[in-house]
Amino acid sequence: MIEVINLEKHFGENQVLKGIDVTIDKGDIVVVVGPSGSGKSTFLRCLNCMEDPTGGQIIFNGVDIADMRVDINVHRRHMGMVFQHFNLFANKTVIQNIMLAPVYVQCQDLRRAKRHNRWLPVTNLFRGADKKQKPAAISTTKARIRQEAYENALSLLKRIGLEDKADVYPSTLSGGQKQRVAIVRSLAMNPDVILFDEPTSALDPEMVGEVLDLMKALAKEGMTMIIVTHEMGFAKEVANKVLFIDEGKILESAPPAEFFGAPKNPRLQDFLSKVLV
Repeated sequence: MIEVINLEKHFGENQVLKGIDVTIDKGDIVVVVGPSGSGKSTFLRCLNCMEDPTGGQIIFNGVDIADMRVDINVHRRHMGMVFQHFNLFANKTVIQNIMLAPVYVQCQDLRRAKRHNRWLPVTNLFRGADKKQKPAAISTTKARIRQEAYENALSLLKRIGLEDKADVYPSTLSGGQKQRVAIVRSLAMNPDVILFDEPTSALDPEMVGEVLDLMKALAKEGMTMIIVTHEMGFAKEVANKVLFIDEGKILESAPPAEFFGAPKNPRLQDFLSKVLV
């Protein structure tokens, strides 16, 4: 699904990523660990081009999305993102937060199809008989798009036991509730992969479990996930591949049993000796 080839990222004179190579297959649960400042979050943000890579390739579903000629917004539809600090819109209710992206994207597609059909008689005048285009199929309306998005959002809220919070604002939620809403907001776009940037680091310890439980459920359902986290127990239980990044390089990549039970890289051995107590 994702192939990262010699990925580099510079911020001015500071090179944060120094040639990252990794392949992520459909259904993989990849956990990325490493010390603070090692490049983990930058790596994740480069995967959906929130940070433009300085060099290298990111092949997502067969397309190099690091190529500046590619419309990255088309591909971001299939790549969800969950942030450390939730990033919910404070001026919108919970259900409006979940509905926002699918309604915007589908209405944008609808407008594009209508515009195509409106201009088609004119543009076809200048095409040969074998190159004339057909009208775009339109099978929905704005009202139907909003209704379907509402029903899907409500279903997602029921899944996490927060359907009674649909019409409240994020400021009334606990940290754990906000992060679970942020996760199902990503699910509302039916993504191929979800990127998690330290999803539990801003939570109080008693709220971490409810977020990890939701992520475990997604893993069992086969969702492809790439997770930057400090939760080593979660990595051991859920991941099928763990990456150790330090100073902008992947120093070790292995299944959890091997990664934690028999680490080969001396820097990883030192790191684990400090975080596993």
